Amino acid sequence: MITNPNSLIKNKQAKELVSSDNMKLLQEKLAKYDAPQKAMAAGIYPYFRMIESDQDTEVQISGKKVLMFGSNSYLGLTNHPKVKEAAIEATRKYGTGCAGSRFLNGTLDLHVQLEERLADFVGKEDAIVYSTGFQVNLGVVSCLTGREDYILWDELDHASIIEGHRLSYSTKLKFKHNDMESLEKQLQKCEPDKVKLIVIDGVFSMEGDVANLPEIVALSKKYNASIMVDEAHGIGVLGKQGRGTCNHFGVSQDVDLIMGTFSKSFASIGGFIASDKDTINYLRHNSRSYIFSASNTPAATAAVNASLDIMLNEPERIEHLWKLTNYALDGFRNIGCEIGNTSTPIIPLFIRNNDLTFLIVRELFDAGIFVNPVVSPAVAPDDTLIRFSLMATHTQEQLDYALEAIHKVFRKHKLVP
Repeated sequence: MITNPNSLIKNKQAKELVSSDNMKLLQEKLAKYDAPQKAMAAGIYPYFRMIESDQDTEVQISGKKVLMFGSNSYLGLTNHPKVKEAAIEATRKYGTGCAGSRFLNGTLDLHVQLEERLADFVGKEDAIVYSTGFQVNLGVVSCLTGREDYILWDELDHASIIEGHRLSYSTKLKFKHNDMESLEKQLQKCEPDKVKLIVIDGVFSMEGDVANLPEIVALSKKYNASIMVDEAHGIGVLGKQGRGTCNHFGVSQDVDLIMGTFSKSFASIGGFIASDKDTINYLRHNSRSYIFSASNTPAATAAVNASLDIMLNEPERIEHLWKLTNYALDGFRNIGCEIGNTSTPIIPLFIRNNDLTFLIVRELFDAGIFVNPVVSPAVAPDDTLIRFSLMATHTQEQLDYALEAIHKVFRKHKLVP
């Protein structure tokens, strides 16, 4: 049987037309999302502001110098000479990248040394270094439990934890933020002989409050559950020599998995998970975001190592950070700002209105203050806020200037007396 060439051409054209229509439908759907364009037109778009200088207490944006109160570099180590030199030396020795995953050709002696140090730092037997903190939570939470098991999570957990448990086949049970009665009710729903994993932030990244770890540990023992704590915002801030929330409460041995990131106090990029040797062995061979991602660059790894040295040997940095934190918390309360339950260098300034939050961020930028907006859908529309965060390298003079500028702008909008 001979196929008619004209019919083949028509079929091909029809398939191309269908394909073209599908693309058009997708584009039409996505084009309806115009919230960023509206904010830009109103002059209040607050994202992707291009920084033209180093990440320090003062940065340059569009030729203008502003005070940086939107950084996660709690110890202010991104410009420390020892950290920068360590990154440079590692690049000279190992090159700019590893050209593969840790699983295959991407493991350096630097990675192994750092893993050993981090495990010791947080009081665990072993650790794995990932390329980003997001990949840690994505790859760990998604693969630890099975179909008949349970993951219990705080409603204000970081997005990476949420994405991790979305990939898991386990039953997911959400409990109210830092509410132990709610957590216990969810634990009671679990079958006693199945694995139960409680996953929480140690310090919650948007509102700055600390997880009630002592009571969570008590509940985990009562219901035979395991605990994973995300220490992204706890390491370098809480605990002896900045060892984190678990160390702060003295429960490191009761917490099964301790996770941390390098993009905050460690002044680099990447993350890690620490636990007992059996758990780490399982993750090394089953965590897909670890196995199928390229490994940390030599420079990033060496920078973490150097930052860890400073964290251990310069306790005055953490002491100064806490001096500034207590001063700022008192200052915002005296102004009349609503700051919630924070007790850390992360200070939420509640606005409770999306558009007003954007406007105030813009006005503070005009006054020389860089802060971050947190709006829906990241939080409920009535919970929008400005995230004000401190670094150990800030001065009291810089903080005083920020308090005065914020007071003036908030009073203008009748948010404070």
